[in-house]
Amino acid sequence: MDASLLDRAARFATHDPDPTTQAEVRALIDAARAGDAKAAADLAERFVGMLEFGTAGLRGLLGGGESRMNRAVVRKTTYGLGKYLLAQAPELTRTSGVVIGYDGRILGRELAEDTASVLASLGIPAHVTPRPCSTPLLAFAVKDLGAAAGVMVTASHNPPQYNGYKVYWSNGAQIIPPHDSGIAKEIAASPEADAVPLTPYAEALASGAVKLFGDDMERRYLDAVRGLWVHAGGDRSIPISYTPMHGTGNRVARMAFAEAGFTAITTVPEQAEPDGAFPTVKFPNPEEKGALDLAYENADRIGANLVIANDPDVDRLALAVRGPAGKFIQLTGNQVGAILGHYVLTEGKDAGTTGRVVLASLVSSPMLGVIAKALGVYYEETLTGFKWIANRAMDLERTEGMRFVFGFEEALGYTVGDNVRDKDGISAAVIAAELAARRASEGKTLLDELEMLSRRYGLFVSGQKSSTLPGAEGVAQIGEIMTKLRANPPTTIGRHAVVSTSDYQAQTRRTAAGAEEKLALPPSNVLAYELEGGSRIIARPSGTEPKIKFYFDLREPMHAGEPIEGAEARARARMDELSKAFSAVAGVA
Repeated sequence: MDASLLDRAARFATHDPDPTTQAEVRALIDAARAGDAKAAADLAERFVGMLEFGTAGLRGLLGGGESRMNRAVVRKTTYGLGKYLLAQAPELTRTSGVVIGYDGRILGRELAEDTASVLASLGIPAHVTPRPCSTPLLAFAVKDLGAAAGVMVTASHNPPQYNGYKVYWSNGAQIIPPHDSGIAKEIAASPEADAVPLTPYAEALASGAVKLFGDDMERRYLDAVRGLWVHAGGDRSIPISYTPMHGTGNRVARMAFAEAGFTAITTVPEQAEPDGAFPTVKFPNPEEKGALDLAYENADRIGANLVIANDPDVDRLALAVRGPAGKFIQLTGNQVGAILGHYVLTEGKDAGTTGRVVLASLVSSPMLGVIAKALGVYYEETLTGFKWIANRAMDLERTEGMRFVFGFEEALGYTVGDNVRDKDGISAAVIAAELAARRASEGKTLLDELEMLSRRYGLFVSGQKSSTLPGAEGVAQIGEIMTKLRANPPTTIGRHAVVSTSDYQAQTRRTAAGAEEKLALPPSNVLAYELEGGSRIIARPSGTEPKIKFYFDLREPMHAGEPIEGAEARARARMDELSKAFSAVAGVA
């Protein structure tokens, strides 16, 4: 048994202020010392280093240990965050403080209260939600209160064994460099967890160092959602099956739907209330197979042709539509991004005006870009992660005087306007329901809307291939693949000519003719190939797993009058061909 591991574990347990996780670690130490191999392996996993703080903040399995999410780790993290805020913006931090929210996950309230208590001890006021809330409400509150920062305790759509700690800057968007590394340095310099100064939560509440925000904040948020409505009218009596997936969406989302005039929203009863155990789903992610089964059953009971789903912290939106054969068809994130973006651009209050901008993440379908170009709207792609979309939108507003109207990423994340500088599953749900209502009054569905866009702009089909290459050998192999692609950039992939190659690590885009331009995005280990006809391939290593990922976006022109099924079959065949051809180029089986 590794003596240094046992020493680190014993030290952590000694300074752990939570008796539950302290006992958990001590029991593992005792078992490991007695020769229990399983306990020793468990202990090793819990002490591979302090849970890393990055641009997504913290996220990890709940439990005792420095590599887990627990009260000790959160207290040290909050101390580091507070010290960083005081160094960066002392006056704003001391006067406007930090907004803190939590959703229905296990230990959420306790971690939020610990966060507030540590900040109070540093002289930083805290505004805390009095009940589990959504991530978009927290992001909205940071802007609304003019706070120095925000903390949302959530693990989004991860399994129930997880929790997380997401940090927002004063602009209402998630942090980006250099704030992540600056906060991480302060965390590393923080004292042991039991030595982190702490004002008891009840005392901080009584003194006014901690204030609760509640119904008035929700009211201002709902008023802001109301301001995003595109159109009145349509058939708002259409039955809709809604699920918050055991998250915090039901109460506020139902209020937003009601205020928009929807009279037949029925929530999946088994999933209506926050429950961090997520008892009816194995994985509370609307994209996962089976996650929407209860929503479909609910739709059958009420005669609904539309299902709307949020993930547990309500920053993602999923849509499913009953198809011609009676079965539900779930739209992909790329498809939803296209129909919502087109709707806002063509029928929104400022439709046809100049200076508008829409953004999408690099690995999302380029379809929105094709739509935007046809409508004379500025379009740009950002690195993966909504923090990049939000911060780039603010850059363009500030430096170019543009108006950000819509942004999306393929992982079911959308935002309309600038009310929330992050994904907002509630406002996007209302706009999606509004579009469905308008088309229902015309005898159409969102599937008809998607087909109309495909006929007008081309049928876009997206696919992904991941190759897992574990261990140090796998890491080296992934590096070799990217190096090979950079050293010998392909000029053709299968039957497709490469129009341009973008290397986001070198920050350059080179055309087939040899012209080169600088890319504005921050450096990232990503390669993108634009192909003749509007298709695209992206290669990048995963940031969290031992995988290399290839993304394929194919644009298939549709012939006049042809059934969409024919174009889809043709596109799938071309996609399979393209995937095999690029895998051969990259040297991946």
